[in-house]
Amino acid sequence: MTALTLTEPPVRRGSDYAHLSRRIAEAGLLDRRPGRYVVRIVLTLGAFLAGWAGVVALGDSWAQLLLAVGMAVATTQVAFLGHDAGHRQMFRRRGPSELAGLIAGNLAVGLSYGWWVDKHNRHHANPNHTDEDPDVGAGALVWTYGQAAATRGAGRWVAARQAWFFFPMLLLEGLALHVASVRALVGRGPDGRWATPVRHRAVEAVLLVAHAVGFLGLLFAVMSPVRALLFAVVHQALFGLYMGCAFAPNHKGMPMPTADDDLDFLRKQVLTSRNVRGGRFVDTALGGLNYQIEHHLFPNMPRANLRRAQPIVRAYCAQVGVGYAETGLVESYRQALAHLHEVGRPLRAG
Repeated sequence: MTALTLTEPPVRRGSDYAHLSRRIAEAGLLDRRPGRYVVRIVLTLGAFLAGWAGVVALGDSWAQLLLAVGMAVATTQVAFLGHDAGHRQMFRRRGPSELAGLIAGNLAVGLSYGWWVDKHNRHHANPNHTDEDPDVGAGALVWTYGQAAATRGAGRWVAARQAWFFFPMLLLEGLALHVASVRALVGRGPDGRWATPVRHRAVEAVLLVAHAVGFLGLLFAVMSPVRALLFAVVHQALFGLYMGCAFAPNHKGMPMPTADDDLDFLRKQVLTSRNVRGGRFVDTALGGLNYQIEHHLFPNMPRANLRRAQPIVRAYCAQVGVGYAETGLVESYRQALAHLHEVGRPLRAG
């Protein structure tokens, strides 16, 4: 299992990232790819809208449950577009990026774009840092021995066996994301101020309501209540599973820095991230997130350039002596589950 902390950080070299960044820029890999994104947006949204048109055309049929599977895939692909917009991979300017993010996130998928940007930026700033990265904070799952020791009751029982529950729990991730989005828009802190910074709170709220009304309204308009509810359950469960499976290989089971680890930007991003091999199919299925190292080093790099950046980054890491983790998709899940199982070991020992 990968060590939980980086107990012996390498010598700090503040210029390493600058040298790499210069090579990447000289290769033109930070340049926008508008043509590629136009094609990607048209194909993704086209498939998404065609799927909903198919739902209407099919009507009150049990075959709708098969469409629910396809729509879960299409919805996740739209969410990947929202991810790219949040990093300004599509457009340099904030306005067009936010518009694309609001349409993809709030309206099409039902997730708060502003909440996600705030949360995801904090993850990028300090990946896998238990005190700074919200993705590894204690919750339904625990990521460190300390988090495991702090669990109580049913949560402690689950934490001891969390590796077995990981994929089943992802079936609830879609619902959890919707709930977190609503809480972010309405939640206030003890001082009465908004708990989550969101630039367009009212617009986001309206779009989330429009999504919910449109989603449920369409289902109940063309199907019986039972089939409509089953469609919603299948769609949301598989959407959550797909989202979780896309993000889990990236950092889970990788080193987790603490306040005692003094890492420069290059090492902070590379040593905590894992790439996933698999060719064009995996590139599409994971929305480019399989190039997690390159994405973390250059988050605004267009998705289409990540594959071309990989050999440059990998060679540079070898040159400066920085470990570069890369594995197959199945092995990435094995490593993530092994980490979860190890964290729960003290609880199983009693």
